Amino acid sequence: MASLIGETVFESNGQAPAPSKDFYQLVITKKEVIWRFWKISLRSEFRNTNPGELRETHKEYLDDSSLQAQIATVLGANIVSYTLNLCRGNFDYLERLPDALLLYLILYLDLEDVAQLSQTSRRFEKLCSSDALWERIVENSCDTITPEMRALSKEVGWKQIFFTNKLQLQMQIRRRRQTSENLVV
Repeated sequence: MASLIGETVFESNGQAPAPSKDFYQLVITKKEVIWRFWKISLRSEFRNTNPGELRETHKEYLDDSSLQAQIATVLGANIVSYTLNLCRGNFDYLERLPDALLLYLILYLDLEDVAQLSQTSRRFEKLCSSDALWERIVENSCDTITPEMRALSKEVGWKQIFFTNKLQLQMQIRRRRQTSENLVV
């Protein structure tokens, strides 16, 4: 599992709270925490300010409450909590798995579990709502997928097709077929 972790373990960036326009970047590598900052201001006293960088080992970062407070202000307390866990060696391997493998695993979940999983992170929300997942779910639950259903899925999405009852689906396909026939004539 350790091979799943690249040199850069985590990276995030953000802008300081208004009215500041300052930009910040946080990079966690296997050995250190890097906090970069760029002062962005129209004020003459800050025009010649160069970007800055602070580098600390994981141990130093764990003890540096001042840096943690800065990061919390810009990126949020959840990011600080996550980075503290990373610096303690608690890696989230599930987040590092490829999308294709996660989609394969999600297919084995009940629909209620898929709904709950979608609420755990932005990545899982995107995966659990993806057309790739819902196309496979529809394929697993239907006897046949007609070309008309595939064409309709491009318009409304596979998730919508899954949750549409059969009568409504047949009516939509019939309307679509009539529209295409009228265009040809």
